Amino acid sequence: MTLVDIEVGLERQRGVLDLQSIVESAAEFLEDAPARAIIRWAAATFGDRLCLTSSMSDALLIDLVSRVKPGVDVLFIDTGYHFAETIGTRDAVEAVYPVNVINVTPSRTVAEQDRDLGPRLHGRNPDLCCFLRKVEPLNRALEPYLAWVSGIRRDESPTRANTRVVEWDAKRQMVKVNPIARWTQDEVDNYIADNGVLINPLHYDNYPSIGCAPCTRQVAPGEDPRAGRWAGLGKIECGIHL
Repeated sequence: MTLVDIEVGLERQRGVLDLQSIVESAAEFLEDAPARAIIRWAAATFGDRLCLTSSMSDALLIDLVSRVKPGVDVLFIDTGYHFAETIGTRDAVEAVYPVNVINVTPSRTVAEQDRDLGPRLHGRNPDLCCFLRKVEPLNRALEPYLAWVSGIRRDESPTRANTRVVEWDAKRQMVKVNPIARWTQDEVDNYIADNGVLINPLHYDNYPSIGCAPCTRQVAPGEDPRAGRWAGLGKIECGIHL
């Protein structure tokens, strides 16, 4: 290892420590702040090295962030398994909102994955399929940024109950901003209605939580909204937010 390598490593370590310090203070200061104030803080702090991710279930987060930071990068993971309605929502978002949609793709097409690992990997090993088609592509796409904005909420699942509005994403060594972490489903529905937010039409057909087509089913009345994701597989997260 050269002296230059050591200096680069130390500088990177100092940068990580600085970001972690920012997270600790911001998480406490912004806990009770409105979503738009949290986004304003993130935009002012990270500038063009801030992005957001969207599954194109709806454009609520896109609407919120673009009002504060027009032109923001929106990362959409095109797994190759999406419903046609989800791809249509992505295209509509790109046409309607002042954002830069970036289509993120896995390193292998579905056909190449079937060839290399066998067909229907999502049914045999859903964790591996999610990693290859969601987690790894997103990790690559996030590398240029210092912080990313997520739309996860505490009331969505037990694994998200302790979500903070600003967190340290240790896995990716960056800041994660969750401006609607405290929102309820009623608040989400009201914002969408009041602001004419684009939503994926599958919501009107009993798909309250939308993922890849092979791993998402309709939800019956009274079922948990996420019951249609990986039904029967004992899985509730794709791995992006773990």
